Amino acid sequence: MEIATTILIYTSVLGFILGYVVNKTNFCTMGAVSDLVNIGDSSRLKAWFLAITVAILGVTFLEYTGTLNANDSRIPYRNSVFFWPRYIIGGVMFGIGMTLASGCGNKILIRIGGGNIKSIFVLVIAGFMALLMTRTDFYGLLFHSWMSPISPDLAKIGISDQSIQTIIASLIGLDNSSIFISLIVPLLICGILLKYIFSSNKKLSNDNLLSGIVVGLVVTFAWLLTGGDLGQSWIENNDFLDTPYPAVGVQSFTFINPMGETLLFTSNIFDNFFLTFGVAALLSTIAGSFVYSILSNNLRIEWFANRHDFFRHMIGGILIGIGGVLSLGCTIGQGVSGVSTLAIGSVITLISIIFGASLMMKIEYYKAVYDDSSFIELLKNSLIDLRVLPETLRTLEKI
Repeated sequence: MEIATTILIYTSVLGFILGYVVNKTNFCTMGAVSDLVNIGDSSRLKAWFLAITVAILGVTFLEYTGTLNANDSRIPYRNSVFFWPRYIIGGVMFGIGMTLASGCGNKILIRIGGGNIKSIFVLVIAGFMALLMTRTDFYGLLFHSWMSPISPDLAKIGISDQSIQTIIASLIGLDNSSIFISLIVPLLICGILLKYIFSSNKKLSNDNLLSGIVVGLVVTFAWLLTGGDLGQSWIENNDFLDTPYPAVGVQSFTFINPMGETLLFTSNIFDNFFLTFGVAALLSTIAGSFVYSILSNNLRIEWFANRHDFFRHMIGGILIGIGGVLSLGCTIGQGVSGVSTLAIGSVITLISIIFGASLMMKIEYYKAVYDDSSFIELLKNSLIDLRVLPETLRTLEKI
């Protein structure tokens, strides 16, 4: 069996497990933010953070044993160029978009597997925007032209990449390979996360524990698959081909750019040349969700309720497509896979996604109560609730 085929089969197994478990446990990053913002319940947010913690532990172990070098990632999470505008603007756009589209990239796939036709529409829109961002001058003209000049290159001040470990090592004068930097620092970060996850007297449900652990392990095994010996052989073999396959490289799960790759795959009549790691992960995640929906008798066909619902999802799809590529990933691609490398940009993107989603949810909540208020009023009071603006500016009663 060819190495590329083996990689895609293993990827599909991981994607199937992800889709099945996420559907079963209702793991949802947008739902996690909604629960926290609207009812103060952090259970699903903690499940998300548990996935992050497991993934950090996995990448730390793989790098410490020399199995993986996350600096080689096809998506430059640890790039020395600190593209802070991409992380913030892209993250906020994605957070707003996933609220309008009723889910992040991963949740869209889960909903498709559950029979939601609206999510197929969102996937197509987001995929088209991803292609626009990656295969035309759209990104270069609209974003890169002004973002690049204001994004510092850390290498110019002696910091080789933007991982937390490297930054700390540079600040205190230690080598990256020291045990303190490569092992103790990531473990301390995981300890802080675990303290938050299990700090409440209210125990996480079995579903929250299962989903957090499985999502984290799927991301870890994807890193192992593409960054280990098998993955290196896959990359080396591809480099020697007269026409190399696209999107081959060290990587883990992410879903926005693969939405564009999936459109290419289908538009080329399922030509195996366009069957990438991301496409295999995406399609198998849908398949896993679909199988669970069938077995649990939860398959439900759902279409747009009205014109407003249609345009809401369309705008959401546009925003997650542009925002997801701009920020280099979604709630899984940056929020778990990226953060597992402890890249500062990934952490900023995660915070920006949560902020964007929280802001949009607040605006919609105020809109439902104060229907006659202007958008500026709704925005201002939402920002006050999120403690971005001072309480003295409040003009609407807090809800």
